[in-house]
Amino acid sequence: MKTIIYHNPRCSKSREALCMLEEEGADIHIIEYLKETPNEEELADLIKMLGIKPFDLIRKSEDLYKLKYKDKKKSPKEWIKVMVKNPVLIERPIVVKENQAIIGRPPILVKDLL
Repeated sequence: MKTIIYHNPRCSKSREALCMLEEEGADIHIIEYLKETPNEEELADLIKMLGIKPFDLIRKSEDLYKLKYKDKKKSPKEWIKVMVKNPVLIERPIVVKENQAIIGRPPILVKDLL
């Protein structure tokens, strides 16, 4: 079964997680989520697998978040819509194997999934 990584090649943590997957010999499917953004349903499924709330998947260090969304009250569905519209706000990397997913921060967490 393929291991999926939602990857941003410009992110050092994402590159490190991908390298770990390659070293482990995983059958990897790479999704560059800034180019191939998950739709609302796919993102909701990922969030469910991660066992978190949509807001917990938001990158709060991003300037866009600080300028436009900080201190905003939104429903879980609204946060999902925000991430689909602005994928730069999605925390990375996300690694999925079977029906389990983790956020690879720190990247060593990827090994737990394997």
